Amino acid sequence: MNANPSLTDIVALAKRRGFFYPGSEIYGGLANTWDYGPLGAELKKKIKDLWWETFVTRRTDMVGLDSAVISSAKVWIASGHTANFADAMVDCKTCHSRTRADHLIEDYFTKKGQAQKVEGKPLAELAEIIEKNKIKCPTCGSLTLTEPRLFNQLFPVHLGILESTADLAYLRGETAQGIFTNFKNILDSTRVRLPFGVGQMGKSFRNEITKGQATFRTVEFEQGEIEYFFDPSKEDWEKLFQGWLDRMKSFLTDVLGVKEENLAVREHDDKERSFYSKRTVDIEYNFPFGFKELWGLAYRTDYDLAAHSKSSGRDLSYTDSDGQKFTPHVIEPAVGIDRLVLMVLCDSYFKDEKLDRIVLKLAPSLAPYSVAVFPLLKNNPELVKKALAIKEQLVQKFRVSWDDRGNIGKRYYYQDEMGTPYCVTVDYDSLKDDSVTVRDRDTTKQVRVSTQKLADYLEDQITKIGDQI
Repeated sequence: MNANPSLTDIVALAKRRGFFYPGSEIYGGLANTWDYGPLGAELKKKIKDLWWETFVTRRTDMVGLDSAVISSAKVWIASGHTANFADAMVDCKTCHSRTRADHLIEDYFTKKGQAQKVEGKPLAELAEIIEKNKIKCPTCGSLTLTEPRLFNQLFPVHLGILESTADLAYLRGETAQGIFTNFKNILDSTRVRLPFGVGQMGKSFRNEITKGQATFRTVEFEQGEIEYFFDPSKEDWEKLFQGWLDRMKSFLTDVLGVKEENLAVREHDDKERSFYSKRTVDIEYNFPFGFKELWGLAYRTDYDLAAHSKSSGRDLSYTDSDGQKFTPHVIEPAVGIDRLVLMVLCDSYFKDEKLDRIVLKLAPSLAPYSVAVFPLLKNNPELVKKALAIKEQLVQKFRVSWDDRGNIGKRYYYQDEMGTPYCVTVDYDSLKDDSVTVRDRDTTKQVRVSTQKLADYLEDQITKIGDQI
């Protein structure tokens, strides 16, 4: 039976095979930043493309948006982020490290086997829990922690040559606000009618303290957010809410191939739920550090449009076919793309004890390379020439990896760690009968296939595996 991988296993594989690396590493690193390598860039792009295709392209009630990363300070004042977008932090008076109070407490109880959520609790209650349980600094182990204080997560920027006269703006803390501020523009420039949604994917920035959980929580991250607008007098919000929750689950299990037993749905209680939300749930994934938020779903009512309309003085209402004018309500599914990438790596990681190898059992639609092509020997011109010809043939349909280094067994295992579903080897028999050896990543079984039928064979096998997910 395959044991669940540790975060150390995942990070080691990610760096070794080029999925992601620590940011600014040659200069000693920059905390809470990561760079995606060649394989990670491919994997992340495929996940993003699948999200966009599933939730925007294939739906007639959805449109897309790509708003600016920097926006006026007025946007974030109106949305409440400058006043409320803050985390409770504690500082250690001994080693001067800073930690999120809720993470500190939750980690303490998790280690005791008493997992509990405290996010959203008042500062006084967090302080009481820390004091009562004598929770220590996670860095140096001292008890000299300050009382929790709020720190705003927004990144301010100044637009202009001189900071003293420059306009204050912010890097966006979420992609959602660009959708709300462009609501009227979307109505005026398209033929969308309620109910409809607007999808956006892009970078957001939060100046928050993280816990060293790789790409799970970083200061710069990518989101896939949807704001689904509707008339609450004509649509049952609970039915819409459940519909979106079902689609989110289906995307994870049916499209990304994630194991259902590693997913859980958690309801936010009154203290944790944002003040403007009528209902919020999280789909959580069982990461190596426990079940943590992957994808949030919230019924935000008409809070955002009403707040921006009041603050800007612009009419952000909607007029229906009966001439009734009102402010639409909205349901928001929001997912962290970086968390999806980390989830997929964790879920597909397989340690094959029998064959002493590590395999990434990625869904074929996600594998950075669909097939690898090898000449049996790199110093045989005939084998290399034929293998290159096959590579050129396959590259018309697939993302193809080429490898002629070392012995064939090491090349197979290298591709297994990359998640490549199939390896094609050109050997001496290939020069005689125009056939090749095709090896399956998961079973390691090998079959001989004619080069004339190779592309069709691979396409058929990849489609079969995809249908089984």
